[in-house]
Amino acid sequence: MSDLPFTLDQLRILKAIAAEGSFKRAADSLYVSQPAVSLQVQNLERQLDVPLFDRGGRRAQLTEAGHLLLSYGDRILTLCQETCRAIEDLQNLQGGTLIVGASQTTGTYLLPRMIGLFRQNYPDVAVQLHVHSTRRTAWSVANGQIDLAIIGGEVPPELQDSLEIIPYAEDELALILPVLHSLAHLSTVQKEDLYKLQFITLDSQSTIRKVIDQVLTRCGIETRRLKIEMELNSIEAIKNAVQAGLGAAFVSISAIEKELQMGVLHRARIEDVVVNRTLSVIINPNRYRSKAAEAFFEEILPQFASHKPVTVDDRIDKDAAEPVKPLSLEATTSNPGGK
Repeated sequence: MSDLPFTLDQLRILKAIAAEGSFKRAADSLYVSQPAVSLQVQNLERQLDVPLFDRGGRRAQLTEAGHLLLSYGDRILTLCQETCRAIEDLQNLQGGTLIVGASQTTGTYLLPRMIGLFRQNYPDVAVQLHVHSTRRTAWSVANGQIDLAIIGGEVPPELQDSLEIIPYAEDELALILPVLHSLAHLSTVQKEDLYKLQFITLDSQSTIRKVIDQVLTRCGIETRRLKIEMELNSIEAIKNAVQAGLGAAFVSISAIEKELQMGVLHRARIEDVVVNRTLSVIINPNRYRSKAAEAFFEEILPQFASHKPVTVDDRIDKDAAEPVKPLSLEATTSNPGGK
């Protein structure tokens, strides 16, 4: 073919229709009219001489040719974005974009502080934070849609050879109790005490819940013996329920800094047990890494690897959080899947 039978705009439209499931919603997301979207698809199908959508159902379904074009189109659009960002980098961090990903807990409680510090140093760089499950975040890094990410779960096995997985810090999962709970006056609780508590957890299908259950099991805690009082859909809801005296919970230490400082939650220590999970930084070594991503990696990440979540004073010393245990950012391995 002497000329390409499609344009970048047509690839964007195809991607939007596939994502939204309808021509109308795709048009709305792209801020164009539905007739304009339909016309572009018709032109694209005529130029390629193949149908791209099955138009019989209520939802726009891609044909086999449509799926093939979408797969290559994603790669083409990603490469175009990388090209634009590489050109922006010539301005030496006087512009450009940094896209950071995170799993739910790290994205809610840790990344905003990191991004705040980065923005102080580089106010002209636009920063996007994408917070999703570990699996979705890992795929976004692999596809080049995210520069780097910090996750608390396991990278999908099919991605472990293509991503660089760098152990970053130890995040403690703390046992929290209402401040007036009968066990709150003890310096430590016994592991057997856990099986007498009423627990508040995330939904059993939640990725974070599964990670917490895996970590507890590794620490010798039998999760099947824990009595689940209720399941809620957010960490904030769980903290509020514990504060209201409805039960106990395991949450990341980074999620309860404010509550410990205010004295509205009690952090209970379990004798001879520290429940930790490893936070990891993931990058795609085969993708272009912008100067903004390099600056975030080299300047911001090391500061928070040794960050102490709670400022300790004499009034709250008994509930103070342990420092996050620093791990070298240069501890990359030839087998990224090995933890």
